Amino acid sequence: KAYVLVCFIETFIFPFLDIIMSRRYDSRTTIFSPEGRLFQVEYAVEAISNAGATIGILTKEGIALIAEKRILSKLLDTKAVGVRREKIHKLDDHISCSVAGLTSDANILINKCRLSAQQYLFSYQEPMPVEQLARNLSDVKQGYTQFGGQRPFGVSMLIAGWDEHYGWQLYMTNPSGNYGGWQAMAIGSGNQVANNMLKTDYKEDLTLTEAIAMAARILQKSIDQPLTPEKVELATLTLGDNNKVVFKIFEEEEIKPIMDKLKKDTEEEAAAGGEGAP
Repeated sequence: KAYVLVCFIETFIFPFLDIIMSRRYDSRTTIFSPEGRLFQVEYAVEAISNAGATIGILTKEGIALIAEKRILSKLLDTKAVGVRREKIHKLDDHISCSVAGLTSDANILINKCRLSAQQYLFSYQEPMPVEQLARNLSDVKQGYTQFGGQRPFGVSMLIAGWDEHYGWQLYMTNPSGNYGGWQAMAIGSGNQVANNMLKTDYKEDLTLTEAIAMAARILQKSIDQPLTPEKVELATLTLGDNNKVVFKIFEEEEIKPIMDKLKKDTEEEAAAGGEGAP
């Protein structure tokens, strides 16, 4: 009987107590749990994990950004201001970003980044360094985890850009206020699968065209759904004349050949796998 009672307590009572104890520490962003965790920040990260995926890949020729669109209603006016771009946005002439998480939170942070970049340009008469913009954004995010009456921003961002100090750069910021530089990174749903594939497939000598194809292939496998042009946002950053950054958003008719090739390669891969099976 004693053994049965112990098993019952371990199986049913302890997990219930864990839930109750965690609820004591998740009502405020400023309260640490006994294990040193900030539950509200973890919940914000969880919200991002359920958002549309986005991938950034850095090459010597530029940076490729690709994202999964979630708003696909036929009634949506895609040419309306504020609706045309759901995931990828321009922050300054030399910096762009792709977001995963709550769109409303992302809009606030995008405006803060744009304002910060223009204030820097006005003050110093030169473009803002990419890393400094990422750091400023992360400082804002960190502040919302430290003061009462506020909640963390439920959004992660990939910040891509070029400056004369360090060339092409790709940064990722998360709700805790941490940021770091990456050669390739995926955020949003399926990010673990995508990042594992990036670790395996990424090479420093990738061309921009190869990076676009690889990003599309990994995005499709990470969300486990066929990609179509209307489900994808795609953008590249390259250098033009006089080291001027060219930010290009691909339209659906430009994305279609990339998706057609991806579909063909996927079918050939499936066929080859089927022939090799016993």
